[in-house]
Amino acid sequence: MALLEVRDLSVVFQRRGEEPFIAVDGVSFDVEPGQTVGLVGESGCGKSVTSLAIMGLLPKRGAKITGTVKYDGTDLLKLSDREMRDRRGRDLGMVFQDPLSSLNPVVPIGLQVSEVLERHRGMPRKEAMIEAKDLLDKVGIPDPNRRLKEYPHQLSGGMRQRALIAIALACRPKLLIADEPTTALDVTIQAQILSLMKELVQDLGTALVMITHDLGVVAGLCDEVNVLYGGKVVEKAMRHKLFAEPRHPYTHGLLASIPRLDAEPGEKLTPIKGSVADNIPWSQGCAFAPRCPNALDVCVQVTPAEEDQLGRLLRCHNPVVPGTPAAEEVPV
Repeated sequence: MALLEVRDLSVVFQRRGEEPFIAVDGVSFDVEPGQTVGLVGESGCGKSVTSLAIMGLLPKRGAKITGTVKYDGTDLLKLSDREMRDRRGRDLGMVFQDPLSSLNPVVPIGLQVSEVLERHRGMPRKEAMIEAKDLLDKVGIPDPNRRLKEYPHQLSGGMRQRALIAIALACRPKLLIADEPTTALDVTIQAQILSLMKELVQDLGTALVMITHDLGVVAGLCDEVNVLYGGKVVEKAMRHKLFAEPRHPYTHGLLASIPRLDAEPGEKLTPIKGSVADNIPWSQGCAFAPRCPNALDVCVQVTPAEEDQLGRLLRCHNPVVPGTPAAEEVPV
């Protein structure tokens, strides 16, 4: 049985004086123990909202959440706020996008790590601080004894992100969700953070949901990839299959826009035309149709159904055909 089963998850934000906004629209995926699953797409495609709904961090007054999110057989959406607080940190861990805003600026790093251990593992303060030092050392923060007493602003961006990872892994959760954990970090620190997460997940057997727009991250870390657009999963496949033969035009566009190492100097990138705001409701057709080079009349009239094509889930009326000139544009 999958550790995490997400079925038909939808999130609708109620807006005063405006039409409700559908941020997540029927998303489904599974995460097996020890597996790394990627949620990929441009900003505004519903990735972060999906993770916040799973973690129970969306305001219930302004967001209507439907579907099921089963963790180890328990539907998280049916738990009370108090029950979810007990789950977060103990069973579910999350690494947020911006460590500077996620960490408390007036509390030393050591206390921020140790309070998780005190709250969920019942450790006394002295023992929790010793464990906090070991955690900071495990995630590669130099001189952990000194860092325990320092505040977030005294740490570099990479060390702050490592501290967040230490907090998320303090109770050895079975599931870890990482929301753009390498944003705003330079490429060297990015590589270190990703290598660290990969090692920790392998050592602890933790399942990982990686949320990112960076397909380079996906290529080096994820086992399975879910490509989101307009709040729906438009393509789902194992990593090697997705990179070798992207079938959805959106997936193809994301991969084709990656800078190539063998490109000639001055060669222009190949962006996806338009923006995420250029879409139509899924109830009227394919949301990606206004930006899609493969769009047909049926794409703006009929909502494409999700189809299983030899182990790959695809939602498209006119997918990219392997072996055609258009398909050869993707750097593999």
